[in-house]
Amino acid sequence: MGYVFLFLVGFGMAVTGGVTMIAYMNFLPAGLSWIDYFVFVAGRLECYFLPIGVCLMLITLQRYPK
Repeated sequence: MGYVFLFLVGFGMAVTGGVTMIAYMNFLPAGLSWIDYFVFVAGRLECYFLPIGVCLMLITLQRYPK
């Protein structure tokens, strides 16, 4: 049960981070370059949820008993 919960937490974090990064892409038509976009995203805490969530899901899948 703990592995399922950890997987769902990781999935939720990955979705949150991915949606946030896509939402911040709306700054590109406003005149920001890709470099400016990546600098901005690197400074936002909620954008780190995507890699953390993916790592949690991968760890859970590796440790889940077969």
